[in-house]
Amino acid sequence: MKTLTDVSALVAVFSTAIIYGTDVFCALVMRPAASGASDASVADLLGRVHEYGDRRLPLPGILAIIATALATATHDSTPARIGGAIALTALLLWLAIYLRISAPINKKLRAAAASHTVPADTRQLQQRWDSVIWTRALLQTIALASLLTIILTR
Repeated sequence: MKTLTDVSALVAVFSTAIIYGTDVFCALVMRPAASGASDASVADLLGRVHEYGDRRLPLPGILAIIATALATATHDSTPARIGGAIALTALLLWLAIYLRISAPINKKLRAAAASHTVPADTRQLQQRWDSVIWTRALLQTIALASLLTIILTR
């Protein structure tokens, strides 16, 4: 069982780290860059960014949740299970924010980029997306730090 726990914990850490890095980059770089760009630039470039992100990032996101649950359930240490439960809670809260707020905006910007149009509410869409990126990054930070308790607890 120890091998299953260790492998699951490593997969959880690496998968979470992918989403963590993406969200932190978006919070630190993409958000302020988009705020100074024209609506047409935001609609086109970020629509295309979301096209690739929404296609490629679900796999590590899903792996992070499944591997976190598995590592938490199979670890024999209470501190590790608590850390895993915190990580899983943070990942599920992140998912809820993503599905409720970010994903619908991503879809609108993807459609605009595909049709070479600029939605009249581009600035508002981006501001709404920006309003949750620091929360998403924080939840990923909590998840990643909490997952480390599984790795470090023996």
